[in-house]
Amino acid sequence: MNRQSASRGREGAGTADAIRIGLAIPLQGPGGIFGPSCEAIAELCRRQTNQSGVLGRPIEFEVIDAGRRPDEVARDVRSLIDAGRINALTGWHISSIREAVAPITQGRIPYVYTSLYEGGESRAGVFCAGETPADQIGPALAWLRDEMGLRRWHIVGSNYVWPVRSARAASAYARALGLRVLSTSFSRFDTQDFGTILDTIEHGTRADGVLMFLVGQDAVRFNRAFARRGLDESLIRLTPLMEENMLLASGPEAVRDLYVAAGYFRSLPTGHSLDFVGDYAAAFGPEAPPLNNQGESCYEGITLLTSLFAAAQDTSLEAVLRVSEGMGYDGPRGAMELRSGHLKQTIYLAKADVTDFDVVTSL
Repeated sequence: MNRQSASRGREGAGTADAIRIGLAIPLQGPGGIFGPSCEAIAELCRRQTNQSGVLGRPIEFEVIDAGRRPDEVARDVRSLIDAGRINALTGWHISSIREAVAPITQGRIPYVYTSLYEGGESRAGVFCAGETPADQIGPALAWLRDEMGLRRWHIVGSNYVWPVRSARAASAYARALGLRVLSTSFSRFDTQDFGTILDTIEHGTRADGVLMFLVGQDAVRFNRAFARRGLDESLIRLTPLMEENMLLASGPEAVRDLYVAAGYFRSLPTGHSLDFVGDYAAAFGPEAPPLNNQGESCYEGITLLTSLFAAAQDTSLEAVLRVSEGMGYDGPRGAMELRSGHLKQTIYLAKADVTDFDVVTSL
């Protein structure tokens, strides 16, 4: 696709009366693998929205590289708001970025955080479109216990906000379900070597599965190293974050018995999802970046913002907050409803199948 079209407005040119939305997505680092999909899907949403506009106005994006340090991203967001260059902020990025930018947007502009995250966000004007451990991890552990008899787990994650807090929540769910967490290991974000963690898994107390809280290239490297040791022959893997780019990058030999709990998969056999896949293919063709959860979440973020603006008949944070509770819409994930700042959605459990995911059940 044409990167310039997805980044429209980055240099300050654009339609004078446009509603300008900051699109904070990773263009580098471990999460950079998601950037092209996020931009492509945001561009599809822009084209569809601008067929009729929002409040009689088009939307345009200011793309912000959220693959940098949180303080750098926060500085850019502050500058854009101060200059009046964005009316709202959305995008997929890690929780460390959300923690840095939410205090800046609070009280000023609406901010839709689209990534799955650890839960607990309650700041007024911060709306969460992604999944939480309560949606994904607890129900998935229960299903794997009941259907496959899995009771003993290792937890692996990167050492930052989302994995650490999600691992803590997962341990609580495990205790409530009568399961055992045998070890919890964290590595630095963007690590190259999982040897020590794999030693713990391989030589420690025998487990049934590994629960992964790893992002992008970190998960890819872990999957490859995990399979090279032959651990995939005896251990199930479960993760709330694994999409089509990561699946392809891991390789078919490294994704045996890998399960994912998420709100969206490209392979979802629902009417809304099939229409979305068709629209994406028609817009960008077979060479487009893979359609995935992270990119699709940006679609949800933009759709939520434009739905809020339409309901409020205004783009101001004050007007949006007056209409936000209980507002809903239908999208690629199905029926969505905003409750206490979070979109309520159906969560699915899927199994990796070389290049795609087979949806097993809803949770």
